[in-house]
Amino acid sequence: MAIDINEIIPQMLEAIKAEVKKDWGSIKRTASGFLQSKKDRLIFLTNLRLHNQISDADFKLRLKHEELILETELHALAVISKVTAQNAANAAIDVLNKAVSTAIGIVL
Repeated sequence: MAIDINEIIPQMLEAIKAEVKKDWGSIKRTASGFLQSKKDRLIFLTNLRLHNQISDADFKLRLKHEELILETELHALAVISKVTAQNAANAAIDVLNKAVSTAIGIVL
């Protein structure tokens, strides 16, 4: 089963939007740019996991790295609080993780 990252990124952005609430208008374009710049890497990671080329533990570790990178980028906006940035990054990566887990469940 393949995952269409072009469908997942808007869902990740919605997860960020839900966390940042009133600040969304200020960061929408930049947050979208952050995720778009990671698109190839996210495709690579999800394909590794979907094809059992990395373990679930390794995939989650790599997702944690992606989450920390996104959190750092969101901090750079200096519009939202640290907790909000952490929650937004976590929510976005959770969307991707759930999509991969669902796809693997379908494949198995």
